[in-house]
Amino acid sequence: MRNVGSGERLKQAAALIALVLLAGFAVAGPTGLLAWSENVSALDQREAQIADLTAQRDAMRNRVMLLDPEAADPDLASELVREQLGVMREDEIVITLDDE
Repeated sequence: MRNVGSGERLKQAAALIALVLLAGFAVAGPTGLLAWSENVSALDQREAQIADLTAQRDAMRNRVMLLDPEAADPDLASELVREQLGVMREDEIVITLDDE
C-alpha cells in the first residue's frame, strides 16, 4: 500500500467538497432540477401572455387599417363619430335605459 501524505489528503478533500457543491447546485440551484417545474410554469404563463398580446396587436392593426384616411371604413367612421362626438342623424331616436 502506498502512504498518502497530508497534502494529498487535503487535495482529495477539496476535490470532494467541490464535487458535492457542484452536485448540490445541479439539484437545488437556480437552474437546477428543483427549479425546472417552476421554470416550465413561468414559460407557460409567458406564452399565454404573448398569445393574448398578439391577439390585441392584431385587433389594433385591423382597426388602424379600417381607419386609414385613404380608404376608411364608413361604418367604423360613423360609429366613432357618434361615440366620440355624440352626433346623430335627424331621423334617429335616442332611448336611455336606467341602470338598476
